[in-house]
Amino acid sequence: MGDAVEPPTTIGLPVVLIGPMGAGKSRVGARLAASVGAPFIDTDARVEGRYGPIDQIFTREGEEYFRIVERELVAEALHAEAVISLGGGAVLHADTRRDLADLPVVWLQVSADAVAARLAGGNRPLLAGGGLTRWTAIQEERAPVYASLADLTIDTSRRSVARIVEQITEHFGGTR
Repeated sequence: MGDAVEPPTTIGLPVVLIGPMGAGKSRVGARLAASVGAPFIDTDARVEGRYGPIDQIFTREGEEYFRIVERELVAEALHAEAVISLGGGAVLHADTRRDLADLPVVWLQVSADAVAARLAGGNRPLLAGGGLTRWTAIQEERAPVYASLADLTIDTSRRSVARIVEQITEHFGGTR
């Protein structure tokens, strides 16, 4: 008698992760997708794959142009049966908010203390010249939008990725 193979966890897809930069959307998304046997789509990675590094898009074309191409790729992603991680500002677009209204959305929160270590040495265009103070201002500005869209809110500051994935699957009907 061999060891029984555990079936993958099942949840309805898509599941969308939102939240500020540094909250762990990419790490949690990749692990959640693997856990449920689904594709993982990181919309920031898709933007970079199609248009180049985000910081260079900001420098070359500006934030307005970036938001246009981001919206295009977010709209494509939201039609997939996948775990989807949105860039922190993707929710600022009214069409994206409308698209998210009927989808399961998880807001990953993170404290300023925890995010400081996560973003150290990074290349985030919206933080250029403002650091943690700028991050805090962006987070406070976007928090009401995140809150209005979220079906589940999880603070990732001091919680393991495995535990976060477990909470998401439990909330959205995952079974083992």
